Amino acid sequence: MKVVGFNGSARKKGNTACSLKTVFAELEKAGIETEMIHVGKEKVQGCIACYTCVKKQNEACAIKDDPVNEWIQKMKAADGILLGSPVYFSGVAGKMKSFLDRAFFVSTANGGLFRHKVGAAVAAVRRSGGIPTVDTLNHYINYSEMIMPSSNYWNVAHGLTPGEMEQDGEGKQIMEVLGRNMAWIMKVIEHTKDQIPAPEPVAKTMTNFIR
Repeated sequence: MKVVGFNGSARKKGNTACSLKTVFAELEKAGIETEMIHVGKEKVQGCIACYTCVKKQNEACAIKDDPVNEWIQKMKAADGILLGSPVYFSGVAGKMKSFLDRAFFVSTANGGLFRHKVGAAVAAVRRSGGIPTVDTLNHYINYSEMIMPSSNYWNVAHGLTPGEMEQDGEGKQIMEVLGRNMAWIMKVIEHTKDQIPAPEPVAKTMTNFIR
């Protein structure tokens, strides 16, 4: 089994990366492979609402000059997905949101590529805005029929300078508990998928209020 984690920070060794690595450590103890992808350092364009992914049904975004399509396939192949973002003005970092808008639109347009994968979100923050950021990240997970493990508090770690979250004892424990719960859920799914069939997907009912 494998979990792919996305670091929305421009800092490869910042507190978002440290938070993700703390979750990773528990997954690796359980024998689960992990991979970190650094979104924040890449050139990532936002969705342009062209609907090419809907028309072509080729599991790809029409924008080809960044790594998003490669990341989508990594997410499709993984058993679990971790989303991590620093907090910018009480919200998700811009490049991370641009990536997620496109990746999850492609997933939805192609029958739900991430459906029933185990997914979780974490945020790193200096002081405030961590919970709204995690909530926004959770929107993608919930909308996609993914399965979300929890921890013993909201998945937020505090720190300003890189690595400072290590001094947040509660935040570090939150990430550790999240990692253990994520590993457990992944193993439960893996060991029961032959005995308990997953619910069949249904065609999305769309209701527009402006006719």
